[in-house]
Amino acid sequence: MRIDSYTFGQIVIDGQKFTKDVIIFPDRVFSPWWRREGHGLHPADLEDVFKAAPGRVIIGTGASGMMKVPSSTIIFLEEKGIDVWTGLTDAAVAAFNEETSGKSVIAALHLTC
Repeated sequence: MRIDSYTFGQIVIDGQKFTKDVIIFPDRVFSPWWRREGHGLHPADLEDVFKAAPGRVIIGTGASGMMKVPSSTIIFLEEKGIDVWTGLTDAAVAAFNEETSGKSVIAALHLTC
């Protein structure tokens, strides 16, 4: 999977446009991705990510970082053996496209604020 472009509220992945938050798995895109607390990311919001057991998860927190990732969520992921990268969604898109670690990677991206 490759992200072709990202602008506030819209992302194009392998030529397909999405206007709701996404989780990009190696073989598919899950959208719309909703979180139980909207702008808070908790382990329960990433259940399918845990099941896929990636080596790394890249989390895009929105154009201005409004989606918060509590340290408890990061610790939970790391305890599962998953490396975590978090940042604004535009930087997360770049990190995803530049990923060269050889690990399986999943991106969970908030597309708006």
